[in-house]
Amino acid sequence: MPTLTVICGPMFAGKTTELQHRVQTARDAGVVVVVVKPERDTRYAVDAIVTHTGERILARNARTAADIIALVDAEPTPPSLVAIDEVHFFASDAVVPIKTLLSRGIAVVVAGCDIDHFGELFAPFDELISCANLVVRKAGLCTRCGAPSTHSERLVAAVDRIVVGGANEFIATCAACFRPSERTAAGQPRAPEPRSSEGVAPRDAVERRATR
Repeated sequence: MPTLTVICGPMFAGKTTELQHRVQTARDAGVVVVVVKPERDTRYAVDAIVTHTGERILARNARTAADIIALVDAEPTPPSLVAIDEVHFFASDAVVPIKTLLSRGIAVVVAGCDIDHFGELFAPFDELISCANLVVRKAGLCTRCGAPSTHSERLVAAVDRIVVGGANEFIATCAACFRPSERTAAGQPRAPEPRSSEGVAPRDAVERRATR
């Protein structure tokens, strides 16, 4: 029976690393795997899923969630596993293709952020987590206090929920330190007010905690 594995958590928590590990483990066992990423995610490569530390695996680009099925059907050898990175980019549109793959007997593993920079639940996790066979929740370190991170905080105001960015635009925080982006009455976003240096853990201090 095909399984659905959901890998979720904030940015900089190792979600793509976990996805890559599962892809490589399956391939080492002789499983045919198709790796898919959103076409609009070009932060590190246009044809690969890449971790923030540079590890990469080649991937197919999907402009929309509906393209996932077409990419799978175009493979010369039918896959037994489809891995989808940054699945929240597809929002709720990802649910039908994923269920279609499962109905065909193809296992699926997805990775992405389950909470946006407003502090709200990201689709499609509201639907996928409830029907997943396995949920792997990843956590990194809060930039401010070093506790396990649960949220992705936006440093620059943005109106969209989906914002392609990295360390210059986001930090990971715990729930207590998280400062959500705010929508003003006019519907425009307001970035979190910066905290004083007294409320921010030095980066080297956070890194030291990570090595313990």
